[in-house]
Amino acid sequence: MLLHDTALIFGRYARQTLRSRFAMLFGVLMPLLYLLFFGPLLTDLPLGSQGSSWQLLVPGLLLQLGLFGASFAGFTLIMEQNQGVFERMRVTPVSRLALLLGRVLRDASVFVFQSVLLVLAALAMGLRAPLAGVLIGFAFVGLLTVSLASLSYALAMKVRTPQEFGPAVNALTMPSMLLSGLMLPMALGPGWLDVLSHFMPFRYLVDAMRDAYVGHYATASMLYGVLVAASLAGLAVTVGTRVFRRAGA
Repeated sequence: MLLHDTALIFGRYARQTLRSRFAMLFGVLMPLLYLLFFGPLLTDLPLGSQGSSWQLLVPGLLLQLGLFGASFAGFTLIMEQNQGVFERMRVTPVSRLALLLGRVLRDASVFVFQSVLLVLAALAMGLRAPLAGVLIGFAFVGLLTVSLASLSYALAMKVRTPQEFGPAVNALTMPSMLLSGLMLPMALGPGWLDVLSHFMPFRYLVDAMRDAYVGHYATASMLYGVLVAASLAGLAVTVGTRVFRRAGA
């Protein structure tokens, strides 16, 4: 029953996405601009064992794509609530978990697809990374999207209006980007900033992806990244499901 309901919700939103291909492609524009105009600035940066500048930058851009895209996913739910679409869905016997999972799986599919486009562009610009590392990176993007989209939908159920939702999300995403080392490793900064960044969960995902892109899989960073990504996804889906169930009570 859950799988059937999830597939129905996923199919509904996947069809909506396919009808707006321009929006799906436009979502990759900002990371692509970083790739084109910021990547060349890192060419002469002494990175040592951390790999090339592209192996450093691309994992961060992929996670940036998931961070900003998935965090704002709740805007669509606010629109549906204002139009009465979500209310009509809630009176059906569809599982509340399926109402959430169908959405977040659609979001994960979209951002993984956009990640593929970004990696293809990076390969054309000089990225060299093992296939296994690239695939691991896509998995991290998918898990991050599931986590943040779930929390975004939960927040949308609480705040109700775009005027409240937008500033709240910005207040969380900007520090996350700055303290997780998406653009440059935090180890290159002052010691106090490096220490502070360890309290940001996304840092562990960034470090794990960068290890994967240089072919280092059996590392402490990879272990921490997998544990944080899986734990965050499980916690976020649990929180999102509870909010959806309470709202439907």
